Amino acid sequence: MKVPRIMRKYCPRCKTYTEHSVSLYKAGKRRALAEGERRYEAKKKGYGSKRKSEQKRFAKVTKKQVLKLTCRKCGYISHTKGIRLKRLEIVR
Repeated sequence: MKVPRIMRKYCPRCKTYTEHSVSLYKAGKRRALAEGERRYEAKKKGYGSKRKSEQKRFAKVTKKQVLKLTCRKCGYISHTKGIRLKRLEIVR
């Protein structure tokens, strides 16, 4: 799917429709000392089987792509709802 680099979307901070620059959302680096991460590591540790069963086959062919919209007027960042796509192309 082709997506334009600049879109006119509603900005909740400006309270009007403004131009937004579009980029692909990428999850940040996980913190090793976060509570959930420590709990996960503790559960994985030790003798015996794995914490969760291994997946036998792929359940999904694609991942959900989320667009990051940045308002060009005030810099407010909002995200779109994820859509399943094989390929996403941001065009000029």
